[in-house]
Amino acid sequence: MVKGLFAPMANLRCAGILSRAFYHVMLPSKSLSGQIYSISRSAARASRLLTNGASRNFSGTSTKDIDSMNETELRAMVRKLMGASANKPSSVNTEQQRPAIMGAPENYVARPTKGEATSAGDEHSNITIVELKKMYSKNIPITMATAYDFPSAVHVDLAGIDVVLVGDSLGMVVLGYDTTLPVTFDEILHHCRAVSRGCKRPLLVGDLPFGSYEISAQEAQRNAYRLLKEGGMEAVKLEGADAGRLRTVETLVKGGIAVMGHIGLTPQSYSTLGGFRAQGKHAQQAISLIEQARHLVNAGVFAIVLECVPAEVAKEVTERISVPTIGIGAGIHTSGQVLVYHDLLGMMQHPHHAKVTPKFCKQFSSVGVTINEALKDFRREVRERTFPDLNYSPYKMASGELEAFRKMLPELDLKWGGIQNKVGSTESEETKVY
Repeated sequence: MVKGLFAPMANLRCAGILSRAFYHVMLPSKSLSGQIYSISRSAARASRLLTNGASRNFSGTSTKDIDSMNETELRAMVRKLMGASANKPSSVNTEQQRPAIMGAPENYVARPTKGEATSAGDEHSNITIVELKKMYSKNIPITMATAYDFPSAVHVDLAGIDVVLVGDSLGMVVLGYDTTLPVTFDEILHHCRAVSRGCKRPLLVGDLPFGSYEISAQEAQRNAYRLLKEGGMEAVKLEGADAGRLRTVETLVKGGIAVMGHIGLTPQSYSTLGGFRAQGKHAQQAISLIEQARHLVNAGVFAIVLECVPAEVAKEVTERISVPTIGIGAGIHTSGQVLVYHDLLGMMQHPHHAKVTPKFCKQFSSVGVTINEALKDFRREVRERTFPDLNYSPYKMASGELEAFRKMLPELDLKWGGIQNKVGSTESEETKVY
Protein backbone atom coordinates (compact mmCIF):
# COMPACT_ATOMS: atom_id res chain seq x y z
CA MET A 1 0.00 0.00 0.00
CA VAL A 2 2.85 2.37 0.89
CA LYS A 3 4.54 1.61 -2.41
CA GLY A 4 1.32 2.40 -4.30
CA LEU A 5 0.95 5.64 -2.38
CA PHE A 6 4.39 6.91 -3.36
CA ALA A 7 4.23 5.80 -7.03
CA PRO A 8 2.55 9.02 -8.27
CA MET A 9 5.18 11.08 -6.47
CA ALA A 10 7.93 9.09 -8.16
CA ASN A 11 6.34 9.67 -11.55
CA LEU A 12 6.10 13.41 -10.88
CA ARG A 13 9.79 13.47 -9.92
CA CYS A 14 10.73 11.56 -13.08
CA ALA A 15 8.65 13.88 -15.26
CA GLY A 16 10.46 16.87 -13.77
CA ILE A 17 13.86 15.32 -14.44
CA LEU A 18 13.07 14.36 -18.00
CA SER A 19 11.49 17.76 -18.75
CA ARG A 20 14.66 19.41 -17.45
CA ALA A 21 16.76 17.23 -19.76
CA PHE A 22 14.68 18.15 -22.81
CA TYR A 23 14.80 21.80 -21.75
CA HIS A 24 18.62 21.86 -21.64
CA VAL A 25 19.12 19.96 -24.90
CA MET A 26 16.57 21.80 -27.02
CA LEU A 27 16.82 25.37 -25.78
CA PRO A 28 20.29 26.68 -26.78
CA SER A 29 19.92 26.10 -30.53
CA LYS A 30 16.53 27.76 -30.99
CA SER A 31 15.13 31.23 -31.56
CA LEU A 32 12.95 32.85 -28.88
CA SER A 33 9.74 31.45 -30.41
CA GLY A 34 11.40 28.05 -30.74
CA GLN A 35 12.47 28.17 -27.10
CA ILE A 36 8.93 28.89 -25.94
CA TYR A 37 7.63 26.02 -28.06
CA SER A 38 10.36 23.70 -26.75
CA ILE A 39 9.55 24.45 -23.13
CA SER A 40 5.86 23.76 -23.66
CA ARG A 41 6.56 20.50 -25.48
CA SER A 42 9.16 19.12 -23.04
CA ALA A 43 6.66 18.27 -20.31
CA ALA A 44 4.37 16.55 -22.81
CA ARG A 45 7.25 14.45 -24.14
CA ALA A 46 8.27 13.55 -20.62
CA SER A 47 4.72 12.41 -19.90
CA ARG A 48 4.64 10.22 -23.02
CA LEU A 49 7.97 8.59 -22.15
CA LEU A 50 6.82 7.91 -18.59
CA THR A 51 3.64 6.29 -19.94
CA ASN A 52 5.85 3.87 -21.86
CA GLY A 53 7.89 2.96 -18.78
CA ALA A 54 10.96 5.19 -18.92
CA SER A 55 10.73 6.03 -15.22
CA ARG A 56 12.75 2.99 -14.22
CA ASN A 57 15.84 4.65 -15.72
CA PHE A 58 15.92 7.46 -13.16
CA SER A 59 17.14 5.65 -10.09
CA GLY A 60 19.73 7.80 -8.34
CA THR A 61 19.18 10.79 -10.65
CA SER A 62 18.08 14.22 -9.42
CA THR A 63 17.24 17.56 -11.03
CA LYS A 64 20.53 18.88 -9.63
CA ASP A 65 22.37 16.11 -11.51
CA ILE A 66 20.57 17.13 -14.72
CA ASP A 67 21.55 20.78 -14.32
CA SER A 68 25.21 19.89 -13.89
CA MET A 69 25.45 17.77 -17.07
CA ASN A 70 27.05 19.19 -20.19
CA GLU A 71 25.28 19.15 -23.57
CA THR A 72 26.89 15.90 -24.73
CA GLU A 73 25.85 14.10 -21.54
CA LEU A 74 22.32 15.48 -21.77
CA ARG A 75 21.90 14.42 -25.40
CA ALA A 76 23.16 10.94 -24.52
CA MET A 77 20.69 10.73 -21.63
CA VAL A 78 17.74 11.82 -23.74
CA ARG A 79 18.66 9.33 -26.50
CA LYS A 80 18.97 6.56 -23.92
CA LEU A 81 15.63 7.36 -22.34
CA MET A 82 13.81 7.67 -25.64
CA GLY A 83 15.37 4.43 -26.84
CA ALA A 84 14.33 2.63 -23.65
CA SER A 85 10.81 3.91 -24.09
CA ALA A 86 10.66 2.89 -27.73
CA ASN A 87 11.90 -0.65 -26.97
CA LYS A 88 9.23 -1.27 -24.36
CA PRO A 89 6.03 -2.67 -25.96
CA SER A 90 2.94 -0.71 -25.09
CA SER A 91 -0.51 -2.21 -24.77
CA VAL A 92 -2.09 1.17 -25.38
CA ASN A 93 -2.47 2.54 -28.89
CA THR A 94 -0.52 5.80 -29.17
CA GLU A 95 -3.41 7.39 -31.03
CA GLN A 96 -5.65 6.64 -28.05
CA GLN A 97 -3.16 8.32 -25.70
CA ARG A 98 -3.74 11.69 -27.32
CA PRO A 99 -6.01 13.89 -25.23
CA ALA A 100 -9.71 13.98 -26.03
CA ILE A 101 -11.22 17.21 -27.32
CA MET A 102 -14.49 18.45 -25.85
CA GLY A 103 -17.35 18.13 -28.31
CA ALA A 104 -15.42 15.98 -30.79
CA PRO A 105 -16.96 12.76 -32.20
CA GLU A 106 -16.21 9.55 -30.29
CA ASN A 107 -13.95 8.27 -33.06
CA TYR A 108 -12.03 11.55 -33.35
CA VAL A 109 -8.29 11.38 -32.79
CA ALA A 110 -6.49 14.56 -31.73
CA ARG A 111 -4.16 15.77 -34.48
CA PRO A 112 -0.60 16.79 -33.73
CA THR A 113 0.06 20.51 -33.85
CA LYS A 114 1.87 22.09 -36.78
CA GLY A 115 5.49 21.02 -36.76
CA GLU A 116 5.06 18.02 -34.46
CA ALA A 117 6.60 14.87 -35.91
CA THR A 118 4.21 12.19 -37.16
CA SER A 119 4.78 8.67 -38.38
CA ALA A 120 5.04 8.06 -42.10
CA GLY A 121 1.68 7.45 -43.69
CA ASP A 122 -0.24 8.77 -40.67
CA GLU A 123 -3.64 9.83 -41.97
CA HIS A 124 -3.69 12.55 -39.32
CA SER A 125 -0.43 14.14 -40.49
CA ASN A 126 -0.28 17.89 -40.84
CA ILE A 127 -1.03 18.96 -44.39
CA THR A 128 1.82 20.85 -46.00
CA ILE A 129 2.44 21.55 -49.68
CA VAL A 130 4.69 18.47 -49.75
CA GLU A 131 1.89 16.35 -48.30
CA LEU A 132 -0.53 17.84 -50.83
CA LYS A 133 1.79 16.81 -53.66
CA LYS A 134 1.89 13.27 -52.26
CA MET A 135 -1.91 13.14 -52.22
CA TYR A 136 -1.97 14.44 -55.78
CA SER A 137 0.55 11.84 -56.98
CA LYS A 138 -1.51 9.07 -55.35
CA ASN A 139 -4.72 10.42 -56.90
CA ILE A 140 -6.28 11.06 -53.48
CA PRO A 141 -9.02 13.71 -53.82
CA ILE A 142 -8.15 16.89 -51.93
CA THR A 143 -10.76 18.52 -49.70
CA MET A 144 -10.83 22.26 -49.19
CA ALA A 145 -13.30 24.50 -47.36
CA THR A 146 -13.42 28.10 -46.31
CA ALA A 147 -13.33 29.31 -42.71
CA TYR A 148 -13.56 32.84 -41.40
CA ASP A 149 -13.27 32.71 -37.60
CA PHE A 150 -12.09 30.54 -34.71
CA PRO A 151 -15.29 28.39 -34.37
CA SER A 152 -15.52 27.59 -38.09
CA ALA A 153 -11.77 26.85 -38.16
CA VAL A 154 -12.11 24.37 -35.31
CA HIS A 155 -15.05 22.63 -37.01
CA VAL A 156 -13.16 22.34 -40.31
CA ASP A 157 -10.07 21.04 -38.51
CA LEU A 158 -12.04 18.43 -36.56
CA ALA A 159 -13.65 17.23 -39.80
CA GLY A 160 -10.23 16.43 -41.29
CA ILE A 161 -10.44 18.90 -44.20
CA ASP A 162 -7.08 19.13 -46.00
CA VAL A 163 -6.92 22.81 -46.98
CA VAL A 164 -8.60 25.80 -45.35
CA LEU A 165 -9.07 28.96 -47.37
CA VAL A 166 -9.70 32.28 -45.64
CA GLY A 167 -11.42 33.60 -48.72
CA ASP A 168 -12.59 37.05 -49.69
CA SER A 169 -16.00 35.37 -49.95
CA LEU A 170 -16.21 36.43 -46.29
CA GLY A 171 -17.40 39.75 -47.69
CA MET A 172 -20.60 38.11 -48.94
CA VAL A 173 -21.30 35.49 -46.25
CA VAL A 174 -19.92 37.22 -43.14
CA LEU A 175 -19.81 40.98 -43.77
CA GLY A 176 -22.98 41.29 -45.84
CA TYR A 177 -21.52 42.76 -49.05
CA ASP A 178 -23.08 41.92 -52.41
CA THR A 179 -19.69 41.14 -53.98
CA THR A 180 -16.13 40.47 -52.82
CA LEU A 181 -14.84 43.80 -54.17
CA PRO A 182 -15.30 45.88 -50.96
CA VAL A 183 -13.25 43.45 -48.83
CA THR A 184 -10.10 45.13 -47.56
CA PHE A 185 -6.72 43.64 -46.77
CA ASP A 186 -7.11 44.49 -43.08
CA GLU A 187 -10.42 42.60 -42.98
CA ILE A 188 -8.81 39.52 -44.52
CA LEU A 189 -5.85 39.77 -42.13
CA HIS A 190 -8.18 39.99 -39.13
CA HIS A 191 -10.00 36.81 -40.13
CA CYS A 192 -6.76 34.99 -41.00
CA ARG A 193 -5.52 35.52 -37.45
CA ALA A 194 -8.69 34.02 -36.00
CA VAL A 195 -8.63 31.00 -38.32
CA SER A 196 -4.95 30.28 -37.68
CA ARG A 197 -5.70 30.00 -33.97
CA GLY A 198 -8.36 27.36 -34.62
CA CYS A 199 -6.61 25.16 -37.22
CA LYS A 200 -3.68 22.83 -36.56
CA ARG A 201 -3.78 20.17 -39.26
CA PRO A 202 -4.96 21.77 -42.54
CA LEU A 203 -2.85 23.80 -44.94
CA LEU A 204 -3.88 27.43 -44.41
CA VAL A 205 -4.34 29.65 -47.48
CA GLY A 206 -5.19 33.35 -47.32
CA ASP A 207 -6.87 35.24 -50.15
CA LEU A 208 -5.25 38.40 -51.43
CA PRO A 209 -8.30 40.68 -51.79
CA PHE A 210 -9.09 42.99 -54.66
CA GLY A 211 -6.70 45.94 -54.72
CA SER A 212 -4.00 44.35 -52.56
CA TYR A 213 -1.78 42.90 -55.31
CA GLU A 214 -2.62 44.48 -58.68
CA ILE A 215 -0.65 47.74 -58.43
CA SER A 216 2.79 46.12 -58.30
CA ALA A 217 4.48 42.83 -57.54
CA GLN A 218 6.30 44.52 -54.66
CA GLU A 219 3.06 45.60 -53.00
CA ALA A 220 1.67 42.10 -53.50
CA GLN A 221 4.80 40.66 -51.89
CA ARG A 222 4.55 43.02 -48.93
CA ASN A 223 0.91 42.10 -48.31
CA ALA A 224 1.55 38.39 -48.81
CA TYR A 225 4.33 38.48 -46.23
CA ARG A 226 1.89 40.06 -43.77
CA LEU A 227 -0.65 37.26 -44.30
CA LEU A 228 2.06 34.73 -43.45
CA LYS A 229 3.83 36.60 -40.65
CA GLU A 230 0.86 38.31 -38.98
CA GLY A 231 -2.07 36.22 -40.17
CA GLY A 232 -0.55 32.78 -39.60
CA MET A 233 -1.19 31.63 -43.17
CA GLU A 234 1.07 29.19 -45.03
CA ALA A 235 0.20 30.22 -48.58
CA VAL A 236 -1.73 32.88 -50.47
CA LYS A 237 -4.23 32.76 -53.33
CA LEU A 238 -4.67 35.29 -56.10
CA GLU A 239 -6.95 35.45 -59.11
CA GLY A 240 -6.15 35.67 -62.80
CA ALA A 241 -3.34 34.71 -65.16
CA ASP A 242 -2.56 37.77 -67.27
CA ALA A 243 1.03 38.91 -67.73
CA GLY A 244 0.94 41.14 -64.65
CA ARG A 245 -0.44 38.37 -62.43
CA LEU A 246 2.17 35.93 -63.71
CA ARG A 247 4.99 38.34 -62.85
CA THR A 248 3.47 38.74 -59.40
CA VAL A 249 3.32 34.97 -58.89
CA GLU A 250 6.97 34.64 -59.91
CA THR A 251 7.98 37.41 -57.51
CA LEU A 252 6.06 35.85 -54.62
CA VAL A 253 7.43 32.36 -55.23
CA LYS A 254 11.01 33.63 -55.54
CA GLY A 255 10.44 35.44 -52.25
CA GLY A 256 9.55 32.18 -50.51
CA ILE A 257 5.76 32.52 -50.61
CA ALA A 258 3.65 29.57 -51.76
CA VAL A 259 0.94 30.65 -54.20
CA MET A 260 -2.36 29.07 -55.22
CA GLY A 261 -3.78 30.25 -58.56
CA HIS A 262 -7.43 30.84 -59.45
CA ILE A 263 -8.93 30.88 -62.97
CA GLY A 264 -12.33 30.45 -64.59
CA LEU A 265 -14.85 32.65 -62.86
CA THR A 266 -12.74 35.11 -60.89
CA PRO A 267 -15.16 36.99 -58.59
CA GLN A 268 -12.81 39.96 -58.23
CA SER A 269 -13.32 40.57 -61.98
CA TYR A 270 -17.04 41.02 -61.36
CA SER A 271 -17.06 44.43 -63.06
CA THR A 272 -15.19 43.39 -66.23
CA LEU A 273 -17.02 40.06 -66.54
CA GLY A 274 -20.39 41.78 -66.23
CA GLY A 275 -21.42 39.69 -63.22
CA PHE A 276 -20.81 36.18 -61.91
CA ARG A 277 -20.69 34.28 -65.20
CA ALA A 278 -19.45 30.76 -65.97
CA GLN A 279 -16.27 30.61 -68.08
CA GLY A 280 -14.97 28.18 -70.70
CA LYS A 281 -18.36 27.54 -72.33
CA HIS A 282 -16.94 28.26 -75.79
CA ALA A 283 -14.08 26.41 -77.44
CA GLN A 284 -11.67 29.36 -77.58
CA GLN A 285 -12.37 30.21 -73.93
CA ALA A 286 -11.65 26.59 -72.99
CA ILE A 287 -8.33 26.65 -74.84
CA SER A 288 -7.49 29.92 -73.08
CA LEU A 289 -8.13 28.31 -69.68
CA ILE A 290 -5.64 25.52 -70.45
CA GLU A 291 -3.04 28.08 -71.49
CA GLN A 292 -3.69 30.18 -68.37
CA ALA A 293 -3.24 27.10 -66.19
CA ARG A 294 0.04 26.20 -67.89
CA HIS A 295 1.37 29.74 -67.50
CA LEU A 296 0.50 29.68 -63.79
CA VAL A 297 2.29 26.36 -63.34
CA ASN A 298 5.38 27.74 -65.09
CA ALA A 299 5.21 30.78 -62.79
CA GLY A 300 5.36 28.48 -59.76
CA VAL A 301 1.88 27.93 -58.29
CA PHE A 302 1.41 24.74 -56.24
CA ALA A 303 -2.32 24.37 -57.08
CA ILE A 304 -5.06 26.07 -59.11
CA VAL A 305 -8.71 26.72 -58.28
CA LEU A 306 -11.04 26.19 -61.25
CA GLU A 307 -14.34 27.98 -60.67
CA CYS A 308 -17.57 27.70 -62.69
CA VAL A 309 -16.28 25.94 -65.79
CA PRO A 310 -17.81 22.95 -67.66
CA ALA A 311 -16.74 19.58 -66.25
CA GLU A 312 -15.26 18.52 -69.61
CA VAL A 313 -13.06 21.60 -69.73
CA ALA A 314 -11.94 21.14 -66.12
CA LYS A 315 -11.00 17.55 -66.94
CA GLU A 316 -8.80 18.63 -69.87
CA VAL A 317 -7.13 21.35 -67.80
CA THR A 318 -6.44 18.89 -64.97
CA GLU A 319 -4.89 16.32 -67.34
CA ARG A 320 -2.60 18.87 -68.96
CA ILE A 321 -0.88 20.39 -65.93
CA SER A 322 1.38 19.00 -63.21
CA VAL A 323 -0.23 20.54 -60.11
CA PRO A 324 -3.56 19.79 -58.38
CA THR A 325 -6.74 21.52 -59.54
CA ILE A 326 -9.38 22.37 -56.94
CA GLY A 327 -12.83 22.59 -58.44
CA ILE A 328 -15.79 24.70 -57.39
CA GLY A 329 -18.67 24.32 -59.79
CA ALA A 330 -16.26 22.55 -62.16
CA GLY A 331 -17.40 18.91 -62.12
CA ILE A 332 -15.95 15.71 -60.73
CA HIS A 333 -12.68 15.41 -62.67
CA THR A 334 -10.58 17.94 -60.73
CA SER A 335 -7.96 16.89 -58.17
CA GLY A 336 -10.12 18.15 -55.33
CA GLN A 337 -13.17 20.19 -54.38
CA VAL A 338 -13.80 23.37 -52.40
CA LEU A 339 -17.02 24.89 -51.04
CA VAL A 340 -17.84 27.91 -48.92
CA TYR A 341 -18.48 27.02 -45.27
CA HIS A 342 -21.86 28.74 -45.01
CA ASP A 343 -23.06 27.36 -48.35
CA LEU A 344 -22.31 23.70 -47.66
CA LEU A 345 -23.80 23.88 -44.15
CA GLY A 346 -27.04 25.43 -45.39
CA MET A 347 -26.87 28.66 -43.39
CA MET A 348 -29.31 30.36 -45.76
CA GLN A 349 -32.12 31.72 -43.59
CA HIS A 350 -31.30 35.35 -44.30
CA PRO A 351 -32.52 36.58 -47.71
CA HIS A 352 -29.04 37.96 -48.45
CA HIS A 353 -27.43 34.54 -48.01
CA ALA A 354 -30.09 32.90 -50.16
CA LYS A 355 -29.46 35.50 -52.86
CA VAL A 356 -25.69 34.92 -53.06
CA THR A 357 -25.73 31.10 -52.85
CA PRO A 358 -24.48 29.68 -56.17
CA LYS A 359 -26.38 27.04 -58.13
CA PHE A 360 -23.53 24.52 -57.97
CA CYS A 361 -23.49 24.39 -54.17
CA LYS A 362 -24.77 21.25 -52.47
CA GLN A 363 -26.13 21.84 -48.97
CA PHE A 364 -24.82 18.99 -46.81
CA SER A 365 -26.85 20.18 -43.83
CA SER A 366 -29.50 22.70 -42.77
CA VAL A 367 -27.62 24.32 -39.95
CA GLY A 368 -29.38 27.62 -40.53
CA VAL A 369 -32.75 26.05 -39.68
CA THR A 370 -31.35 24.56 -36.47
CA ILE A 371 -29.80 27.88 -35.42
CA ASN A 372 -32.99 29.79 -36.15
CA GLU A 373 -35.15 27.35 -34.17
CA ALA A 374 -32.75 27.45 -31.20
CA LEU A 375 -32.86 31.26 -31.10
CA LYS A 376 -36.66 31.23 -31.28
CA ASP A 377 -36.80 28.72 -28.41
CA PHE A 378 -34.49 30.90 -26.34
CA ARG A 379 -36.63 33.97 -26.95
CA ARG A 380 -39.84 32.08 -26.07
CA GLU A 381 -38.48 30.64 -22.82
CA VAL A 382 -37.18 34.02 -21.68
CA ARG A 383 -40.57 35.62 -22.40
CA GLU A 384 -42.33 32.80 -20.49
CA ARG A 385 -39.80 32.96 -17.63
CA THR A 386 -39.11 29.24 -17.95
CA PHE A 387 -35.40 29.90 -18.56
CA PRO A 388 -33.33 29.72 -16.52
CA ASP A 389 -34.90 27.12 -14.22
CA LEU A 390 -33.17 25.63 -11.17
CA ASN A 391 -31.02 23.40 -13.40
CA TYR A 392 -29.37 26.49 -14.86
CA SER A 393 -29.17 28.51 -11.61
CA PRO A 394 -26.41 26.55 -9.86
CA TYR A 395 -24.93 29.18 -7.55
CA LYS A 396 -26.02 29.17 -3.88
CA MET A 397 -25.14 31.38 -0.94
CA ALA A 398 -23.18 29.83 1.91
CA SER A 399 -25.10 28.43 4.86
CA GLY A 400 -26.65 31.20 6.95
CA GLU A 401 -25.62 33.95 4.53
CA LEU A 402 -29.05 34.26 2.90
CA GLU A 403 -30.71 35.04 6.25
CA ALA A 404 -27.96 37.55 7.06
CA PHE A 405 -28.37 39.17 3.65
CA ARG A 406 -32.12 39.61 4.08
CA LYS A 407 -31.67 41.19 7.52
CA MET A 408 -29.30 43.76 6.02
CA LEU A 409 -31.70 44.82 3.24
CA PRO A 410 -33.97 47.16 5.30
CA GLU A 411 -30.99 49.21 6.42
CA LEU A 412 -29.73 49.38 2.81
CA ASP A 413 -33.14 50.49 1.53
CA LEU A 414 -33.35 53.16 4.21
CA LYS A 415 -29.96 54.47 3.15
CA TRP A 416 -30.94 54.68 -0.50
CA GLY A 417 -34.49 55.91 -0.07
CA GLY A 418 -36.33 52.64 -0.54
CA ILE A 419 -36.64 50.20 -3.43
CA GLN A 420 -36.10 52.01 -6.70
CA ASN A 421 -37.41 49.33 -9.08
CA LYS A 422 -40.07 50.96 -11.29
CA VAL A 423 -41.34 47.74 -12.90
CA GLY A 424 -45.12 47.87 -13.25
CA SER A 425 -45.41 51.61 -12.62
CA THR A 426 -46.78 54.00 -15.25
CA GLU A 427 -45.31 57.43 -15.76
CA SER A 428 -47.56 60.41 -16.39
CA GLU A 429 -47.29 62.37 -19.59
CA GLU A 430 -45.86 65.32 -17.60
CA THR A 431 -42.79 63.34 -16.47
CA LYS A 432 -41.84 62.17 -19.94
CA VAL A 433 -38.98 64.05 -21.55
CA TYR A 434 -39.11 62.35 -24.96
